[in-house]
Amino acid sequence: MNRTGMARRLRRDQADAERLLWSVLRGRRLDGFKFRRQVPIDRYVADFLCVEAKLIVELDGGQHATDEGRAYDAARSQALEACGYIVLRFWNDAVHDELTGVGNEILSVLRAARP
Repeated sequence: MNRTGMARRLRRDQADAERLLWSVLRGRRLDGFKFRRQVPIDRYVADFLCVEAKLIVELDGGQHATDEGRAYDAARSQALEACGYIVLRFWNDAVHDELTGVGNEILSVLRAARP
């Protein structure tokens, strides 16, 4: 499956944490910043992207807690940062338990990146 097809499938089959965070990010709800979800970038599909701030927000579940998962995420973040993006990562549990705090942290980075 190509990246565009994968992105479409990921948009259709969102995880609970992604759906919850999207309710905060969609419709320019964070200080007018526009986000897109499941966007192909380089050889990856970013969970959430704000083009204006060049910010990618990634959500990580339990599969990311392994040594292999952490190594993959580090390489992925490095590749995305090499493309000029800021990458923020949050655990799914943080989105479920501290949604306001996650939103505030994202907003802080967005405001710092605002031209």
